[in-house]
Amino acid sequence: MVDLQKKIKDKKATVGIIGLGYVGLPLAAEFGQNGLKVIGFDILPKKVKLINAGRSDIGDVPSKVVKALVKSKMLTATDNFAMLKKVDCVAICVPTPLSKTKDPDVAYILNAVEQVRKYLHKGLLVVLESTTYPGTTEELILPQLESTGMKVGRDFYLAFSPERIDPGNEKFGTSNTARVVGGVTPKCRAVAKQFYECIVNNVFDVSSTKAAEMVKLLENTFRSVNIGLVNEVALMCDRLGLNVWEIIDAAASKPFGFMPFYPGPGLGGHCIPIDPHYLSWKLKSLNYYARFIELAGDINSHMPEYVVDRIARQLNGHSKALKGSKICILGVAYKKDINDVRESPALDVITVLKKHGAKVVYNDPFVPMIRLDNGNMKSVPLTKSLLSGSACTVILTDHSDYDYKWIVQNSKLVFDTRNATKNVRTGKKKLAKL
Repeated sequence: MVDLQKKIKDKKATVGIIGLGYVGLPLAAEFGQNGLKVIGFDILPKKVKLINAGRSDIGDVPSKVVKALVKSKMLTATDNFAMLKKVDCVAICVPTPLSKTKDPDVAYILNAVEQVRKYLHKGLLVVLESTTYPGTTEELILPQLESTGMKVGRDFYLAFSPERIDPGNEKFGTSNTARVVGGVTPKCRAVAKQFYECIVNNVFDVSSTKAAEMVKLLENTFRSVNIGLVNEVALMCDRLGLNVWEIIDAAASKPFGFMPFYPGPGLGGHCIPIDPHYLSWKLKSLNYYARFIELAGDINSHMPEYVVDRIARQLNGHSKALKGSKICILGVAYKKDINDVRESPALDVITVLKKHGAKVVYNDPFVPMIRLDNGNMKSVPLTKSLLSGSACTVILTDHSDYDYKWIVQNSKLVFDTRNATKNVRTGKKKLAKL
């Protein structure tokens, strides 16, 4: 068997990426730009056609990068999984959603692993990047692959390395964000580390795949719990008649022992609203109740309802009812300057507003259309007449393109959930904040 580590080091290894979404495509681009040929696998023919045409639908990967890689034959996309026979290393980057009962849905992982099992060959490195509960790699993936008669650490290598993608982050991307790697065996860990050192300077190896899986869950549980805390502080400040943004900024002046987190209309993105529940679910099977996770999840999940309540109170203060009022939503992406609406709290806010009888319109320069349970909505142009004709303008995503001074000037009422209007001076009766 050819020494895979040497093949990787010499950049003669072919890399397979299963799933060409927010995680897989940036990863494929990094390996391709660092001299390793990449075959990208996706079950969507539309996605495969898009990539092979040299176009990207992921904001963090410009189309010019994809075009150059495709033209130089460093990147090819396919929905033919038999091509796995030609790769030396394969990274699984598929979604891991929650079911309606907040149980882990690992169907995408299992489907990807089944394809790998079909075409497993000696010397192949298999790495799971999809976030999941501790134990997934060894409990679900390893038995599938070893059912072929091949032995891990001898015939093939299996590892877990959690993705650390932050869409829209201009400072930290795939190449300059440290990697965590855990292998089923020491040899698996060493091969996986060599693999990621092709694209990342700092690869931090841990003792096992379970440890690596736990690392990712700790990272996002840390954020979820602290956001839950600061959201509860926002609720407290509302009752105390205090400005939560002022309180946080003052606390952040302390150079030690405090890290500022900021409240908002809820949690969004694929990771923070979901990952902690993977850990909580796993611990329930061990007869342990993850109290911090459950409490933070409860607080964060109810923020959209609180936002609607605040909007209603603001309207009531001007003798207006929420029912029948036109509400203009600004921003539906889960965070600023991206087009990602996965788990966006804006969708919940809009749904609750509609249930209360409000007439809702939205504008988002990054998101031309959203899908709701009761139908689709399209972004409307942001005009002076739109703002002046709405009973209340609600800032749910603080996109940099928005002129907040102009927005406040031309709106009857403004409710700001992101402190985007912090530098805008106006009467308190017109502008309210979370």
